[in-house]
Amino acid sequence: MKTEKARRATRVVTARLKVIIGTLTQRTKELATSNGKLKREIAHRKSVEQSLRTSEQATVQLLQKSRRMQEELRLLSRRLLHVQEEERKRISRELHDVVAQALTGINVRLSMLKTQSAASAKDLHKKIATTQRLVLKSVEIVHRFARDLRPTVLDDLGLIPALESYLKIVREETGLKIDLSSYSGVEKLDGEARTVLYRIVQEALSNVTQHAKASRATVRLTAHKDKVCMDIHDNGRGFQMDKVEAEERGKHLGLLGMRERVEMVGGTFCVESAPGKQTTIRVSIPLQKLGTKRRPLKKPRNTALECP
Repeated sequence: MKTEKARRATRVVTARLKVIIGTLTQRTKELATSNGKLKREIAHRKSVEQSLRTSEQATVQLLQKSRRMQEELRLLSRRLLHVQEEERKRISRELHDVVAQALTGINVRLSMLKTQSAASAKDLHKKIATTQRLVLKSVEIVHRFARDLRPTVLDDLGLIPALESYLKIVREETGLKIDLSSYSGVEKLDGEARTVLYRIVQEALSNVTQHAKASRATVRLTAHKDKVCMDIHDNGRGFQMDKVEAEERGKHLGLLGMRERVEMVGGTFCVESAPGKQTTIRVSIPLQKLGTKRRPLKKPRNTALECP
């Protein structure tokens, strides 16, 4: 009897243990599942935190870029106004000191001729020749003003003839040897883009003649896929990029103005130079019709003047 009771008790205990073991097994599985979910949630939260940190860093960098861009734009606007005023002063001074004086001299000589009509024919011819030289000089000065402000050949004949005419003048005035390699497809660009390329050549060669101490320069226009590319190279002494950029922030437009001109028509601009080495300026402008839809301006970068 006792044995039977013990067996029944054992079976009850065994059944309870099985239930308990089953419950523990189920709980263990649930805990394992919960633990897996928790691990995934922790990993996800870490990923989100990392993304937030990365996003925060990117936001800070963007804000810094935005501040730099705003500062550059403010500096550029101030410099543009200053350059405009300086140019107006120069033109006013030249008109007053050169053209006005020449015209006054012509007027005086004409008055003298009027009062000396009885003079010998030889003397009269000599005075007329002198007056004619003054007239020609005044005409040349006016033409030079017009050419500097806006060359008519650029509008009438195109970029390549305008560059050939300008380079001929630079050669004659400075003695700098300049080679031009042209690509006729450049005329497919709209008027604004061609004007930009012309002004870049003007500014670049002005820098070469004033600062580079170079004896030779080359201007090369080529096609690359759907772009027009222009390289301006000189064999001068080069310069330190960061130093020139820092100086330009407070003095003149220079490379910053050149870059802004190019980016206004959707192009790219870069410079390769170092002290004691030659300098190359590279410009590329898309060939599509820029006049129909303007590309957005690219944001300035600290390395915007460096070639990739």
